[in-house]
Amino acid sequence: MSRVAEEERRWLGAAFAALCRIESPTGRERACADAVAAELRAMGLQPAEDGCAAAARSDAGNLLARIEPADPGAPSILLCAHLDTVALAAPVEPVLRDGRWENANAGILGADNKAAVAVLLAAARRWSAAPPPVGVEILFTVAEEDGLRGATAFDPSVLRSAFGYVLDHASPIGEIVLASPTYYRIEAEFRGQAAHAGIRPEDGRSAIAAAATAVASMPLGRLDADTTVNVGSIAGGSESTNVVPDRCRLAAEVRSVDPSRAEDVVAETVDRLQDGADAHGCDVDVQVQRLFRGYRTRRTAPAVAAAEAALQACGHEPRPIVTGGGSDANAFEAAGFSCVNLANGTERNHEPTEAVSEAALERMLDVVLALPAAAARLDVRAGAPAAGGPAEAAAC
Repeated sequence: MSRVAEEERRWLGAAFAALCRIESPTGRERACADAVAAELRAMGLQPAEDGCAAAARSDAGNLLARIEPADPGAPSILLCAHLDTVALAAPVEPVLRDGRWENANAGILGADNKAAVAVLLAAARRWSAAPPPVGVEILFTVAEEDGLRGATAFDPSVLRSAFGYVLDHASPIGEIVLASPTYYRIEAEFRGQAAHAGIRPEDGRSAIAAAATAVASMPLGRLDADTTVNVGSIAGGSESTNVVPDRCRLAAEVRSVDPSRAEDVVAETVDRLQDGADAHGCDVDVQVQRLFRGYRTRRTAPAVAAAEAALQACGHEPRPIVTGGGSDANAFEAAGFSCVNLANGTERNHEPTEAVSEAALERMLDVVLALPAAAARLDVRAGAPAAGGPAEAAAC
């Protein structure tokens, strides 16, 4: 049985739609951050914005709010969602069709990650009126979609929590991410020689041809169960077709749950870029940046145990998975703070057909509301069940 009341369902749907209408592509989260902060203040909470806007290359910093527990001596857990979306191809006008939220226009909905933002606000609304059994810190980050910049800049030493959760995996509720990849971004600029394409083509050296040769020689897509490679953009030349192009740029990525495999594939990709340049007498400048580090979490970790208990209490079968996607959990884990990424029930993130059902929103809220009770059954500072038995939560 769901612990979400009908009035809360209506509030959740309205809040989600309102958030989706606020444009907040990475770097331009100010309007969304202000709206979220206003909601938190209306609940009697005191959100604080950190000073990380410049480091995150955003017009807003990360927002942190705290909800005190019913027992002043109880520990805390962190719940996190990000405010930004990928770039918008069309305005967002949320519509409800057959119980599913979609964008009426040909573009993303923004359920990644505004479904989680709305759910955390709905949970905060409940807990501000009836304190949870453990403290809850709620963090809304910026610039997640471009290298986890907000979470990377955030200082986890300000947290009281022993561990935390992000709700940022677009898959069925019940999945728990136990491993996430190391991610490298590769940018290459090819430099050739311009010449008239009809009169002196032999004097030219085509940067586009060099880039095309390099891309054609690269292993792309899924290389193995843990590793993927993608060329995401390529641009060069000019509007004139009668000039041999002397410039071309491309951007690629390498991901692998195995960090040594990621390094090997990056090295191979750089070699292919150089080979493509050499084949056409061009020069190439290559920049490689590791944007985030992968991690693996033990199934027995306290955060995982509490998540499994909360999911089971709400009627979901916990399913540990390995993902090819990154999240703010990568940044927190790299900083030494234990964090687990939970599936949020959204569908087809980053696509024009992105959607989330009313039922998934409610189920996500159910699980979030169950997490404090599950954590209360653990001695989260020691990672052992508290007196009274194994970790479990009250039924939904």
